Amino acid sequence: MSLKIPICDLLFATCRYRTNNIDIIDLRGYFISITFIRRKCYWFCKRLLIILDDIRQMLPYSALASCSTKMCNNDTERNKYNMTKKQPKWLDNAVFYQIYPQSFKDSNGDGIGDLPGIIEKLDYIRELGCNAIWINPCFDSPFNDAGYDIRDYKQVAPRYGTNEDLKRLFAEVHSRQMHIILDLVPGHTSVEHPWFKQSMKTKENAYTDRYIWTDHVFMNTDGMNTLRGISDRDGCAILNFFSSQPALNYGYYHIEHSWQQGMEDSGPLATLEALKDIMRFWLKMGCDGFRVDMAAWCVKNDDEERSGNIALWKKIRLFLDEEFPEAAMVSEWGNPDQSLRGGFYMDFQLMEQGTHYEELFRCEEPYFSSRGKGDFSEYAKRYYKSVEASGGKGLICIPSGNHDIDRLARRLCGKELKLAFCFLLSMPGAPFIYYGDEIGMHYVEGLVSKEGGYQRTGSRSPMQWNKELNAGFSSAAPERLYIPIDPDPYRPDVKSQLEEESSLYREVQRLIRLRLDNIALQSNAKVEFVETGYPLVLKRKCDEQEITVIINPTMESREVVVENGRLLYISGEASLQNGRCLVEGQSAAFIEH
Repeated sequence: MSLKIPICDLLFATCRYRTNNIDIIDLRGYFISITFIRRKCYWFCKRLLIILDDIRQMLPYSALASCSTKMCNNDTERNKYNMTKKQPKWLDNAVFYQIYPQSFKDSNGDGIGDLPGIIEKLDYIRELGCNAIWINPCFDSPFNDAGYDIRDYKQVAPRYGTNEDLKRLFAEVHSRQMHIILDLVPGHTSVEHPWFKQSMKTKENAYTDRYIWTDHVFMNTDGMNTLRGISDRDGCAILNFFSSQPALNYGYYHIEHSWQQGMEDSGPLATLEALKDIMRFWLKMGCDGFRVDMAAWCVKNDDEERSGNIALWKKIRLFLDEEFPEAAMVSEWGNPDQSLRGGFYMDFQLMEQGTHYEELFRCEEPYFSSRGKGDFSEYAKRYYKSVEASGGKGLICIPSGNHDIDRLARRLCGKELKLAFCFLLSMPGAPFIYYGDEIGMHYVEGLVSKEGGYQRTGSRSPMQWNKELNAGFSSAAPERLYIPIDPDPYRPDVKSQLEEESSLYREVQRLIRLRLDNIALQSNAKVEFVETGYPLVLKRKCDEQEITVIINPTMESREVVVENGRLLYISGEASLQNGRCLVEGQSAAFIEH
């Protein structure tokens, strides 16, 4: 069989076919002819992988970035992968609210939050100003990792309700002109998933290659964690995270052992189709998209640029563009330089990926601390680098927090939190507010780990609605709660802050309204960091509007020379006169030019 493949496609994928002898017979400019002979020749293929990868490394990435990994022989087919389609319009001004379902609102008194409880509180979220929701996994699971170990992708966990409850949640969200995305876990399942049970069988079946198995149980796995001796199948199952989470098989980018499959082998392709089927199921029901868990780690043994995973998600992007063009995807990748090239519309800045995000909020001397000993400059440099590397496409999203990291209020308090939100809600990209951060919920120290939370458990305590039993989260006895309520008698709660105009909740509410009323503060307008010391001065600009934001976390007043304009919003105290803006300590000013 002879095919023509764009040479950049081949180099970008660095050849994924371990089960075929590959013979290069002709090179003519942009195209390379290849003959596939149907017999194993593993070591020849491995050598070819090395040669092609050496060539690929010598080429500028710009020459490869728009290449597809799909075999094609004409420009029309190739252009499908250019990823030039604009993001869904609703992302232009999206402000997300993240809900950890088991800790948000319990409607039936069993001590665990549920879907009807979320429906009950939708008006609260809307009144805060958020117009989009991300809900953590709510699917059937044994809950060894709080729902990130899925047993059935198409069934709501009974403790949260039913599929009909989730369908009703979608409808209720949409009736409020809001959107909702689910948490997609593509990289692994629970060991209790029917796919894995079938995969463990010695007789070959449709799920034999759904997971990554070695050829023999005693084989070396290059340091990867495995499950061994769990069935009569001779082999080890590769793990992703916990020992109850076997890795799904999307193939290997660099093949080094006979048991590793290429991205185009039948097992990985079947896994990809199964993933599309899951997404299709929920999108048809009314879901508006997905936050994708561990998106950069699906394809194994990838290169530093994550070329294999970028190629995988481009295929998913093409599928969504064809069937669900308004569906949004945000990746847990933590490197927008890569993920946005892979077809994601959004990526988070995370603590582990060298973004310097933690230096703003979660280190010994956070930038937004009133002590004024922090550093913003390295964050700014990395942010610019990410924007440049992604070609300015897609949204770089800065969360207030999430279920995996410390609460914002563990290092910041009082006015510091308000100024942190002045920053979060004035930056490009879609902001994500973790439930309870809008009232300054604490990280609860000393909790016993719950469902694999360990040190993360302190950021997952129940939402504090009022000063009544269990802070209004549940009518259950306190000892039956999923996680104990923050025992601090001065813990913040929604009801108290709704009654106080100077509360953090009211500040966040006003800042969201400011963002939604001014296009220069929304997702797509450009940002320039004018000053990265104290105070922080950033400029947001689009064709229609230009706004300067001055944030002074320190206790001392600071004066900044600005262009003529008017004070649009003040947090704390500030004045503008004759092109000079005086910003008092722990204050911020928004100036429209």
